[in-house]
Amino acid sequence: MATHLDLEEQEQLDQLKHFWATWGTLISSLLTIVLLGLAGWNGYQFWQARQATQASALFDAIETAARGKDGQRLEQAFSDMRAKHGGTTQASQAGLLVAKMQEEAGKLDLAKEALNWVASSGSDAGYKAIARLRLSSVLIAQGDYDQALEQLNFEFPPEFGATVADRKGDVFSLLGKREEAIAQYKLAYKGFEPSVEYRRLVEIKLNAMGVRPEENTSDLAKDAGK
Repeated sequence: MATHLDLEEQEQLDQLKHFWATWGTLISSLLTIVLLGLAGWNGYQFWQARQATQASALFDAIETAARGKDGQRLEQAFSDMRAKHGGTTQASQAGLLVAKMQEEAGKLDLAKEALNWVASSGSDAGYKAIARLRLSSVLIAQGDYDQALEQLNFEFPPEFGATVADRKGDVFSLLGKREEAIAQYKLAYKGFEPSVEYRRLVEIKLNAMGVRPEENTSDLAKDAGK
């Protein structure tokens, strides 16, 4: 009996050796790939978490500098943010915050620099659109109407259409192009929901030009091509 069992065990052992000799290398390779993949994934997750933590810390430093109106510290922290975490949403938020502080301080060139960076290098389409709109406002304040209009001619997400049209109307009005301004204001008026307070402001602009928008809705489609 014992001999019979020993023979069975030996046969099973021989089968296992044969199986391993045939498939062992492939199985070892697959296990290595899986383990390396898991290690890589865990490493990537750790790296992402670390990057997010560092970006948040820099954003906090930027907020602190903004509250304290510490321009030098603000620029240094924002420079670090752009260099190390430029692809994060915190970097775009930081750029808008830096621009706001610089505008309030009357440093429009520095505000333009921050807004230009967000508009060109930001990772979020919404923040990039906001940056271009605000950049157009800074350019208008500096009297650079052509450059302001150029910023507004970029492709914007659909939800910004009415605001962009209103801003274009402002630029055309400042350039003395009355008909173009009216056409853009009409588009803006149509684009804003009636419940949006900004629509009332657009209506006031149109009224100042002798236009009652509610009486000209039939012309909006024609104006869209201008």
